Amino acid sequence: MIKSSPLLQSLLASRDDVSHNPEVNHNCRSKEQECLHLLKRCKNIEEFKQVHAKFIKLSLFSSSPFSASSVLSTCAHSGWENSMNYAASIFREIDDPCTFDYNTMIRGYVNATSFEEALCVYNEMIQEGIEPDNFTYPFLLKACTRLKSLPEGKQIHGHVFKLGFDADVFVQNSLINMYGRCGEMTLSSTVFDKIESKTAASWSSMVSARAGVGMWSDCLMLFREMCRETGLKAEESGMVSALSACANTGALDLGMSIHGYLLRNISELNIAVQTSLVDMYSKCGCLDKALHIFRKMESRNSLTYSAMISGLALHGEGEAALRMFSEMIKEGIESDHVVYVSVLNACSHSGLVKEGRRVFEEMLREGKVEPTVEHYGCLVDLLGRDGLLEEALETIQNMPIEQTDVVWRSFLSSCRVHQNVELGKVAARELIKLSSHNPGDYLVISNMYAQAQMWEDVARVRTEMANKGLKQTPGFSIVEVKGKTHRFVSQDRFHPQCKEIYKMLHQMEWQLKFEGYTPDVTQILLNVDEEEKRERLKGHSQKVALAFALLYTPPGSIIRIARNLRMCSDCHTYTKKISMIYEREIVVRDRNRFHLFKGGTCSCKDYW
Repeated sequence: MIKSSPLLQSLLASRDDVSHNPEVNHNCRSKEQECLHLLKRCKNIEEFKQVHAKFIKLSLFSSSPFSASSVLSTCAHSGWENSMNYAASIFREIDDPCTFDYNTMIRGYVNATSFEEALCVYNEMIQEGIEPDNFTYPFLLKACTRLKSLPEGKQIHGHVFKLGFDADVFVQNSLINMYGRCGEMTLSSTVFDKIESKTAASWSSMVSARAGVGMWSDCLMLFREMCRETGLKAEESGMVSALSACANTGALDLGMSIHGYLLRNISELNIAVQTSLVDMYSKCGCLDKALHIFRKMESRNSLTYSAMISGLALHGEGEAALRMFSEMIKEGIESDHVVYVSVLNACSHSGLVKEGRRVFEEMLREGKVEPTVEHYGCLVDLLGRDGLLEEALETIQNMPIEQTDVVWRSFLSSCRVHQNVELGKVAARELIKLSSHNPGDYLVISNMYAQAQMWEDVARVRTEMANKGLKQTPGFSIVEVKGKTHRFVSQDRFHPQCKEIYKMLHQMEWQLKFEGYTPDVTQILLNVDEEEKRERLKGHSQKVALAFALLYTPPGSIIRIARNLRMCSDCHTYTKKISMIYEREIVVRDRNRFHLFKGGTCSCKDYW
């Protein structure tokens, strides 16, 4: 027999003693109240089962619907291991489950991330003729949201309308989120517009819906509108979404403002908010702040560790990321799919081939995480960056899962970097088979041929691109000065301060010459003469953004630049020397990693 706590054993024993007393047997209400009191004191599933048995022994479970519902609710909402399996057995023992009982099961399954089971319970509820209420739908719609089940969500919306719950603000907010996260932004906005008295939760639902599908700019626009025009204070879920948007757009100032607001208005930040702050500071180039928040957290989960490991990977701190991974294992937190992707990326960004292989092999050996194309993509990238192209190709060919454009794209990029045209042709052929409408793929192929001065092949690829109507996304660099974002493209002549910027660029070039800088014209992949290549190289967007920042930011302050395309080696060398000449720290986000330039060196150690 399973032993419960001494206190609970004594309480249960006392109930057995009095249960044979005729006077107590007449006082059913008293017995029920005492059993309900015991129910509230249960700390685990074992204690709960003994109290459940007491309810059955005293016939309270069958005679009192309130007691039966209380027993079910306690188990379903407890969060104990396997509690929903036991709750399902309790539910089946209730003769006539009411709306509350069905709601309890739906909510329990959603909280346990068993979303399909929640929909099945609702289906049974309708078939049994039990009428839902306004508490049924928020959790049910959350299940549809997580499953991306738009058809089911629309059917449930129809039920909501038919039963007259379409004016309930909690149901409306759930509909906004469901439609938004399923990609139906028009329907999401329609529901939002129909709400007469919008609450902070309504706005937070709109913000979260945009964040859920990566519409980061729209997400921040809505968040600012809510703060500016309504005076409402966003809920924590809205704050988390806004922080995610800041992380993905590099909006550090707004992210810091949200952090300040949270500290002023919320006494204790929950783990989701703290994890979002770690992610935001990491992705905005403030690794020290991210580490500071991480170390101060009282409890951490796999998502927290994944955010921190990803942050270290972004900043080229591969060895620190591996130490963080080991720390997570020692704390007893199990690795999941996302954590392994983060660790493998960290190894890839830092050239830790041996360590990356070991982590991948451990994942396969333990068997707790099924390797996906993302994991194989990381391994191919790890090998490719180090020039192990034959091994990378062999990895792709021997993958036990279907090859996708992700792994071939990574392999093609490595072939271009290491100027292996023959293997690059293999990658290009397979990639075009799988994804023939991605302009970025054609540009990498074209650049690979251009590096090898195979101009006829360059022309062929460019012509094919034009025939398919594919357009190149222009490279750009963004810098924030005095709270305003400035975007520059290559050879940019449209900025109001254009004249001053190019004077500054000319001045920077003179100083660079004294430091031994020579333009690397091999980075201009066009069939033009050397002079034109040098002119084109001068106007790269990162250099223009850097000149502007040097002109309009205080001496000694950190310059932060974000790019949408990979930095060329000439811009990398150029920025290292500028950081030394002007004694400035320069942080550049190069798509999926950071470079910290300081005193003539870069944090990537010239490996990126």
